[in-house]
Amino acid sequence: MGYQKSAPTAAPESATPLWQAWADEFPVTKNLVYLNHAGVSPLPRRVAEAIAGWAREAMEWGSYYYSRWLETYEGLRQAAARLLGASRDEIAIVKNTSEGIAAVAIGLDWRPGDRIVVFTEEFPANYLPWKKLERRGVRLTELSVFDPLEKIEQACRGARLLALSFVQYLSGYRADVEAIGAICRRNGCLFLLDAIQGLGAFPLDVERAQVDVLAADGHKWLLGPEGCGILYVRREVQDEIEPVEFGWTNVANYHDFGNRDLTLRPDAGRYECGTLNTPGCYGLRAAIELLLEIGIPAIAEAVQARSEQIAEAVQRKGYEVLGVRDPAHTSGIVSFRKPGVDSAAVVGQLKAKGIVLAARQGWIRASPHFYVSPEQIERLIAELP
Repeated sequence: MGYQKSAPTAAPESATPLWQAWADEFPVTKNLVYLNHAGVSPLPRRVAEAIAGWAREAMEWGSYYYSRWLETYEGLRQAAARLLGASRDEIAIVKNTSEGIAAVAIGLDWRPGDRIVVFTEEFPANYLPWKKLERRGVRLTELSVFDPLEKIEQACRGARLLALSFVQYLSGYRADVEAIGAICRRNGCLFLLDAIQGLGAFPLDVERAQVDVLAADGHKWLLGPEGCGILYVRREVQDEIEPVEFGWTNVANYHDFGNRDLTLRPDAGRYECGTLNTPGCYGLRAAIELLLEIGIPAIAEAVQARSEQIAEAVQRKGYEVLGVRDPAHTSGIVSFRKPGVDSAAVVGQLKAKGIVLAARQGWIRASPHFYVSPEQIERLIAELP
């Protein structure tokens, strides 16, 4: 199969707000004001039904319809490729973001003196694997995500890899991935993107951003289940990254159980080791197809509108908001706190009232998706001390 790139499909414009047009997909709104999509998202109706349908079929028929499972794996790869502007041959199905990052951290042939550019604000999954490589003589250059592009360019000169999150988990800072990708490509530096906090909420084209590797679990902004994610590896760098989890499905002729040939699959499937998370694949495929049907640009507009509503309102109530509210870099994450107020206690009190947020490092973190209504945000603000 050729390496034809896929383009995201935009949904037709509608005068109806997204939170109204798609309300039936989100029964959670009948029970909660759910503002923790940077943690774990509720499942849309069709996602839950896809998983439940597979479970009923497996209960009644076992693996009789195994061919449907294979079709679902392929459908997930194709949907993920459309979302990213990639080829399905550049998509592997993995358990989570950490597994995808580890595939690179372990799979590259590191040499003493190699250098990696990392960022101090990163979630541990995109920092600790690189830190561990120091034991092998690899050097880290640590920057801040708020550093100017000129400083990133300087750090990339002579570096082997730059590892960055699309959106930072605490501040919600959304990186200029196209500018940083161009810097990496100019300097022959591999560009790895942890996309879990932005993929599904904001447009991302891996070709335009010149991303070499991307990993994202499905259970946050992609609206899928836990334990099933995607790994994108650009075709041109697949031979540089050796599969480190090795089983029967990494090889080209894996359907032949008598095969003993170690030739790898000719695509990103080489990073899939053994049986996949079938119910997770059913759910994540349905989730990504839902997002594509709605249209990522429209979702991004709604997510930013709700996060900006929160940021402005909490500041009026005397809260400090983490970071600068620059539309080019804001996301669906808003972290805020007030002197003398116990953020963790507030999160617990709000949960008891049916408003779900997260407590992170002394901050209250809100993360609304597109289906959250302005009225639900108003309820949050009214309940804040």
